This record gives sequence, structure tokens and C-alpha cells, in this order.
Amino acid sequence: MTDPTGAPSGAARAAGDPGAPLHDRILVVDYGSQFTQLIARRIRESGVYCEIHPPTRPIDWVRSWSPQGIVLSGGPSSVYGDDVPGLDPGLLGLGVPVLGICYGMQLIADHEGGTVVPGKREYGRASLRVSTRDGGPTGAAADLFHGFDPAADVTVWCSHGDHVDEPPPGFETLAATADLPVAAFRARSRPLYGVQFHPEVAHTPRGQEIVSNFLFRICGCSGDWTAGAFVTESVDRIRALAGAEQVVCGLSGGVDSSVAAALVHRAVGDRLTCIFVDTGMMRLNERRNVERTFREHMGIRLVVVEAAREFLEPLEGIVEPERKRRIIGETFIRVFERTTRELGSNARFLVQGTLYPDVIESLAVRGPSDTIKTHHNVGGLPDDMPFELIEPLRELFKDEVRGVGRTLGLDEAFIRRHPFPGPGLGIRVIGAVTEERLDVLRRTDAIYLDEIEAAGIYDDIWQAFAVLLPVRSVGVMGDTRTYENVVALRAVTSRDGMTADWYPFEPDFLGRVSTRIINEVAGVNRVTYDISSKPPATIEWE
Repeated sequence: MTDPTGAPSGAARAAGDPGAPLHDRILVVDYGSQFTQLIARRIRESGVYCEIHPPTRPIDWVRSWSPQGIVLSGGPSSVYGDDVPGLDPGLLGLGVPVLGICYGMQLIADHEGGTVVPGKREYGRASLRVSTRDGGPTGAAADLFHGFDPAADVTVWCSHGDHVDEPPPGFETLAATADLPVAAFRARSRPLYGVQFHPEVAHTPRGQEIVSNFLFRICGCSGDWTAGAFVTESVDRIRALAGAEQVVCGLSGGVDSSVAAALVHRAVGDRLTCIFVDTGMMRLNERRNVERTFREHMGIRLVVVEAAREFLEPLEGIVEPERKRRIIGETFIRVFERTTRELGSNARFLVQGTLYPDVIESLAVRGPSDTIKTHHNVGGLPDDMPFELIEPLRELFKDEVRGVGRTLGLDEAFIRRHPFPGPGLGIRVIGAVTEERLDVLRRTDAIYLDEIEAAGIYDDIWQAFAVLLPVRSVGVMGDTRTYENVVALRAVTSRDGMTADWYPFEPDFLGRVSTRIINEVAGVNRVTYDISSKPPATIEWE
């Protein structure tokens, strides 16, 4: 995963350090595709470590990083465009297997003298037929398409504006579709491969097989990167970094900060102090649950800070989401500064449960991917922050974090919890944040989650929550006109939070939840259900 400071690191060390890696690893070069993180997910699901880096990494850095293989991602650019991210020709001469996906394939083709046809847009499913040349998958295609029947069509997902029409000299076609004469190719004498479709997305049902064939049959990876290995290596790195220094952890009670706290506690023991800040924007009974778990069951030193007024006052009248996030992020740090001083601690390090999707959506730190939104614990931190960050989960996806939590022996009740945003209910109250509006939302959210648990579907849902909208609606209660709040319910299924589909509740369930909310939460007379997927929407409303 990462160096504990949050710098990109590889499985065992900081990026750029020429020391030998502990595990096989794959370099994913990010050309701006919104699917790039899914490539990383597929690789890691195979037990192989990988990192995403921009195409600006110099070839000497790549050589010293010692990848077992390289994947060139897709992207929105055209090889014929101006000022588009290019391909360092040195990558193709390292002798390391390279797999180009979509734009990555086009870069290889263009560089090697193939023909890329511009301007033909293709989006959606296509039927792939593996080449039968030289015996089909027992011949030229045996490595990348091992296990595929050349007599059977395979569904793949396409999303491109250009495509390879003629492979470069010395390359051969491995597969085609009705519209793609060269849907996959390879170099005859070098380990260079390309696919025009996207094996990393769920819409390519056998995509994981293609990725695994590249990792194990072509790159020769061993697949030994596990949650247990990550815990062992992270503990060693955190101990080396922290030395004898005091460490504080910003504990929210969610799975991310809980796992981060448990991991750092294993490394530094009683030198860790967890600080739970009651911002006034937490879920119902959150404070009580955190105190019980961390003090009674985990034995970690916990300090609880009542700071609701400190957070709510600077948010008064603020409705713009990014301003909310930045105010909350800065206030967190100020609370930590004051609390550590009051405790007489000279803590040098601050632990945060930052995850990889937080980084991807907050900052275009890896490549040309667009910034989606600022997370309070990534882009919202003040420049004069007095702490050095320890972010041991910064390169992990949510399911990987849960695996680490189970390895550490955390309570399953915490591990299985749905994601909860660092800014709390402050970004689920759309518009002005007040104590009254937070209370309405908190009680609504508790009823919603209670009904989901009672229905036995909590673990089928990636994330479920309520949103208080900045509008009021006319209603009738007891023959009396009302003009009260509207709430929206949101529930999605997802693998990693980067893409998501809305959850298809039974109508009876929605009716039951709506009735309870309107009957039990004063000030609400209308309930709606959000049926937007991500993309085009995000999971959170703000």
C-alpha cells in the first residue's frame, strides 16, 4: 500500500527508492481514464500489488521501481490530438511485459507504426471472437486469452472514439469484433500486448481472466500480496517512521479510521492517543458506540472532545459544498492542535483513515484524471498544519481495508459499517447547516438504517443514508395544512465506491420507511428516493 506518511511507496518502500521490493508489482500508467482505479482493483484482487502513476514518470524511475509488468490505461485523449499524454518509448524497451488498454493500446500501435483510425465512437457491449490463427488460443493467443474457446463469442465492453485498424509491423491480431478488426494484438518477438476493450469493468464478464492471464502467464507474478502481509509490513514502516514519538489519531468511528487506529496501535502501542471529536454532525448514538468499542473492547486510549459549537459557528450561512468541506477540515486540525496541547502531548504525527478513492476524487495527483470533489482529510487540510500525517490506508480500497480490519481482529460490527463521510452530516444537510436541521436528518437517518437492518439487507448495500433537502413542501396531517421538510433516501451497490448503482428496494419497504419517518420525525412531510447511479451522479449529494 503506502509509505505511512502517505507518499506513494510500493509494497515495501517509498516511491523512487531503489531498494528491492518485497512483492511482485505492476505499474499502472494513468492516462486519465475514469476506469484506471478499476484496473488496480482487478490486479489487487489477484493478490498482486500495483500502484498508479502518471505518464510523466521518467524511465529511470520506472526502471528503479522494478515493475514485473506495466499496464497503460485508457483515457479521453486521441493519439492525434495536441498536447496529449504520450508514451515514453523507453517503456517498450525495458523487456517488461506491457498491456495497453484502449488509449494505451492506441499509443503502442501509433508508436510502433500501426494505423489508428480517428473519430469512430463505440460505447457499450460487443461480441469478441478470439483469433484462430496458429490454432487460436492454443497458439498466438494462448497467453492473454488462455482458457477462451475460439468458437464462442465473448462479451466485452467498449468505450472509445479511436481504434486500431491495422496492427504495427511485427504484431499480430489476437481477437476481433464485428466493428473492431483489431480488438487485441501482441508483438511476435516482444512481450507487448493491447486490447481495445476494457477488461477491468464488470460489463466485460471474463475480464478478470484476461487480467489474470497477463499477471501470471505473461508477467510471472506469484500473487503473494495479502492483507496479512500488508499488516506486517505496515507495522514495521510505522514503527520506523514514528520512532519514540507520540501519535494522535482522528477517530470518527467509521471503518477507515477504526482500522487505521488499530493498525497504528499495533505498531506504537500506548504512544497512540485517539481523539474522537463530537462535531455535532455525527450519527445517532455515535459517540456512545465509539467510547464503548475503543475503551472497553480495544483498550486504546481515547479522548472525547465536545466541539459542536466550534464546528457549527463557522458553517453558519455556508451553503457551497466545497467551502463546507474546507471549513470542516480546517476546524478538525485546530481542534486537534488545542486538544493535544491540553493533554500536554507533543505529538508529532496525526493518523487519518484516508483511502485511495478519497485521493482519486480530491486531487489529480496521479495523472490527468479530473478532480471530482475535495475530501476534508485530503484537499481540505490547512497549509500550516503542525502534524506530519500517517495515512497507512491511503492506497487501499474499502474492501481491502475491511480485509485488513479482520486480520487485525476488529469487531465485525465496525468492519461491516457503511462508509460515512469525514465531514459527517454536514454535507448531507443540503444548504445551511443548523442544529435543528441536523437533528431532523439524524433521526431520519437512524430510522432508515434501522429498517434496512431489520429487513436483513444491510450487507447487500454499499452505502445507505438520508439527505435533508433545502426545500419545503405542502402536506396535510390531521386535516391540517403543513409546510415542512423534504428528505431524500439514498442507497447504492458498489465494489469500491468509484462507480455505483442505486439499490432496487421493494415498494413495500420504501412505503414502510416513509411512513415511519413522517410519523416519527417532526418537521418532515415528504420522503423521496434517489435512483441516480454513479456516474453521472456521485454517491454523496455534496
